[in-house]
Amino acid sequence: MLKERDMRILEFEGSWWLYPGPKDQAIQEYLRLSASRYYQALRRLMDDPAALEHAPLTVRRLRRQRSQRLEQIAARIRDGDSAG
Repeated sequence: MLKERDMRILEFEGSWWLYPGPKDQAIQEYLRLSASRYYQALRRLMDDPAALEHAPLTVRRLRRQRSQRLEQIAARIRDGDSAG
């Protein structure tokens, strides 16, 4: 079961672009969290089955973005090794 704070984080992440101003500022105003605490919580929630059940579209999008970033890093490492 998710905590209220975790549900609010997932709901915010699913619609943060609707808030005026920069995302970091909206995180502080809406959730009363620092950006670093917010992103730490998001990373934890990405692998939480309860989070996936609560906000499937948001969690799947976050997982997909994480996979893409890891693939890009792996490709840069491979390209760097083959260039040498």
